[in-house]
Amino acid sequence: MMSALILVAALVAQAPERTILAIGAHAGDMELTSGAVLALHAQQGDRVVILHLTLGEGGHPRRDPAAYAVQKRREAEAAARVLGAEVRFAPYEDGQIPDTEPSRRYVAEVIRQVRPTHIITHWKQSIHKDHATAHRIVVDAVLLAALEGVELQEPAYRGVRGIYFAENWEDAEGFEPYLYIDVSDAEPTWRQAIREYEFTGAAFSGFAYRQYYEALHALRGAQIGRSHAVAFDLDPLGKRRVLERLP
Repeated sequence: MMSALILVAALVAQAPERTILAIGAHAGDMELTSGAVLALHAQQGDRVVILHLTLGEGGHPRRDPAAYAVQKRREAEAAARVLGAEVRFAPYEDGQIPDTEPSRRYVAEVIRQVRPTHIITHWKQSIHKDHATAHRIVVDAVLLAALEGVELQEPAYRGVRGIYFAENWEDAEGFEPYLYIDVSDAEPTWRQAIREYEFTGAAFSGFAYRQYYEALHALRGAQIGRSHAVAFDLDPLGKRRVLERLP
């Protein structure tokens, strides 16, 4: 615990200079894991954008994927409104996110268009292949977006200050909570937003999504002396701090 970098205010300070881009494999992934942080930044005047690589349309135990896709898109738009976020949808299908150069270029183009200062996405190891694929695509896309030699519609963009990896019950292997964000003020908004998704109710799949993430927020909050918090992991190089003396 002592080795963790604890941020009790948010990624922030005063200015609306931040643009947060959250990129999830399925509609609902980023809202569940990081929605409270997104709501917090929106409340502080920052621009927040969510990119769903798929709608997660294959996940309903009884509904046809085509019909469920319509529902998930509607739910994603409603959740984004509650959070105060913009929402975008990539053209990929649930379970079939292509781990290819074109998919990386697609996300790189979005990065150049949105010009985020901070990116949130999945941790690198997961029991869900779409999550792990999304991680690889996003990390590579940040580099592609920054390279002048990569020709896309938008000019190169190098303003991403950091990539933050969300805490997801399916992405637990190797994840270590490192950066803690106090989301106490945004918790009610987050709870309202995730209720826009049918699948977050326990009756949907048998997994109590809401109960799990509400408890996780309380746990992370207790670890830093706050009521609710969200934790992220970083790339090992992102954890390197160079100081003139002990802080």
